[in-house]
Amino acid sequence: MELREGLLYSKSHEWVKEEDGVAIIGLTDFAQSELGDLVFVNLPEEGDEVTVGEAFADVESVKAVSDVYSPVSGTVSEVNEELLDAPESINEAPYDAWFVKVTDITDKEELLTAEEYQAFVESEQE
Repeated sequence: MELREGLLYSKSHEWVKEEDGVAIIGLTDFAQSELGDLVFVNLPEEGDEVTVGEAFADVESVKAVSDVYSPVSGTVSEVNEELLDAPESINEAPYDAWFVKVTDITDKEELLTAEEYQAFVESEQE
């Protein structure tokens, strides 16, 4: 399982990178490996509101459809439309395949460091 320093992680397996008041959100390496080969992504629209702990997107693998949950509340300022044509890029490079950028952040869930997230994943697998 690859983790990157400088990112924060949610217990629902999303990563967050904060830059100048913008939260960039994607799916962790652990999540994509558990889901298997991704074949479809459903993304929100620019301007949509997202809320902490609520689904804002979903991914479809050969196994199942899974929700992607927002670790922050705010407004979607940008959507990574490249994922619509190449959902497999999430499997290939999960930390480069961001889903959305969120601005006007009003709330954040308690996010984990890379070390805390690794300990959380290990505890879930026991």
